[in-house]
Amino acid sequence: MQFNRRIVVLAAAAALACPLAWAQTPPAPPAPPAPAGQAAAPLDPVVARVNTEEIHLSDIAAVAQSLPAQYHNMPNNVLYPLLLDQAIDRTAIVLQARKQGLDHDPGVQRQMQHAQEQVLADALMRREVTPLVTEDAVRARYDRDVANKPGEEEVHARHILVASEAEANKIIAELKKGGDFVAIAKARSTDSGAAQGGDLGFFKKGDMLPEFAAAAFALKPGQFTDKPVKTQYGWHVIKAEERRTAPPPTYAEAHDGLRQQIIQESVQKVVAEARAGLTVAKFNADGSPMRATDKAEPPPAPKP
Repeated sequence: MQFNRRIVVLAAAAALACPLAWAQTPPAPPAPPAPAGQAAAPLDPVVARVNTEEIHLSDIAAVAQSLPAQYHNMPNNVLYPLLLDQAIDRTAIVLQARKQGLDHDPGVQRQMQHAQEQVLADALMRREVTPLVTEDAVRARYDRDVANKPGEEEVHARHILVASEAEANKIIAELKKGGDFVAIAKARSTDSGAAQGGDLGFFKKGDMLPEFAAAAFALKPGQFTDKPVKTQYGWHVIKAEERRTAPPPTYAEAHDGLRQQIIQESVQKVVAEARAGLTVAKFNADGSPMRATDKAEPPPAPKP
């Protein structure tokens, strides 16, 4: 009985915590064919009846798909009775809620409406977006945007981070007199990489703050900045060690990012098509009409 409750809790938690994974949810397995000489079984048979409420095999399959991965390999003869009892318990709870009139509570009705709208939105996304997110589409995007593009330039640099411009200027003066950059970084840099002599390794322009990247990429190997560079973290003295052109990422390295791009673009396209031709009126949190000059503000916090 303890194991049964554990399955119930896991199924309920998964159903509540996880949004519909419309781009990845596998379909329920088809029913097995009937033995020779017997009539074909219903595609979605009734597996339990609670008063007049029917529970179908598809309801059990939906709960099974929401379970954590470690339960997917459990034998059907063990998992099925537990999930069936869980579905019966849930139906009994729903009947009790209706008996108490909760289905007529305005707050509950709003939640039910939102849930229905979410299911409809997910269904549309599943139908419109999923066919576009294929391995062929990802491969074509890689060939178009990544494979034939020149590699991006990278700089291997070190830096010394201090709290004031005056301190950074003192360090630059020492370097100009032949001071050792690594030794000074280890002794005086406040950055977490000070123990490594301020070594940042290779990085691309987009990996760093714009002002830091602009200064680093303006240096030749062996050069250091002759003026301190200010960022939100403090004042930097930067030295370039090497420059190189990195090769484009492999298909495996780029795969997940490209797939996400396709999903995002496809979702944006569906949203744009859905909004096309609609009349939209926006209002402020107090219900007044929103003007172009209005700034969105959060609604007031409820009073205790």
